[in-house]
Amino acid sequence: MTDTLVEARGLTKRFDDLTAVDGIDFDIHQGEAFGFLGPNGAGKTSTMKMITTVSPITEGKLTVFGLDPTTQGRSIRQRIGVVPQEDNLDLELTVSENLYIYGRYHDMSRAEINPRITELLEFAQLSDRRDSTVEPLSGGMKRRLTIARALINDPDLIILDEPTTGLDPQARHLLWDRLYRLKRDGATLIITTHYMDEAEQLCDRLVVMDQGKIVAEGSPRELIEQYAPREVLELRFDDEQRDDAVIKMDGVAARSEVLADRVLLYTDDADDTQRALHDRGVHPEQVLVRRSTLEDVFLRLTGRRLID
Repeated sequence: MTDTLVEARGLTKRFDDLTAVDGIDFDIHQGEAFGFLGPNGAGKTSTMKMITTVSPITEGKLTVFGLDPTTQGRSIRQRIGVVPQEDNLDLELTVSENLYIYGRYHDMSRAEINPRITELLEFAQLSDRRDSTVEPLSGGMKRRLTIARALINDPDLIILDEPTTGLDPQARHLLWDRLYRLKRDGATLIITTHYMDEAEQLCDRLVVMDQGKIVAEGSPRELIEQYAPREVLELRFDDEQRDDAVIKMDGVAARSEVLADRVLLYTDDADDTQRALHDRGVHPEQVLVRRSTLEDVFLRLTGRRLID
């Protein structure tokens, strides 16, 4: 992966007095899946809108395929596929008509579009809905159609803003498999997501954004190794024990987090930590030991719950 498809330096987006994106730098290379993670309002969607040329940059430099989004937006849009955060389908048209019109938008011929529609409807598990109007479809079906529409022109760069919102687990895994195949075949993916398992499954590299800035960058594994100890102890107490236990646990682990329903202890050796808890007279009702995850990194970096 040597070719840079998207390059940003000092990229900034302001809305009056609000700075949504605050001077960020990143590169996205051909053939990789690149993720943007962050709580609501972190600047992810504003960044996506600048990359897709629908929102002008305020300051800094941005190129897509080596092109300037300000002056060469149409050339960029012909080579990308976009899955917006909210579905924006034509509800009065049929499923196949939604795909056909989007293919014509990309100057595809009827001979090119029709077999592509058949392929994408099979992928989206909507073949039996080909001639149905969109309005009565379920939310999950509409989401799958939006994703299929973004793939109609076999794009070089696929931008997915919260792509699996509203999908059931089977459909999510089907989509993950298809996106992995697209990446394997040379497509480049940009993904924003609140699902940490999705980021770990799909992203080669990612950045974590908070308050318009990039606060960390790396592969999922690199970020976990850098920002989280090896293991996490999840402890639950009854209401009468909880406050006293929290006091006794002070300093027992590298880092602790007191949540509404449990206490998290981050440690490199869960067995040693459990022995230390026992020696301090801390006896939780439930104990769960697990490996650190990308979600732990996310919460440490942003200081927020995963979904606002």
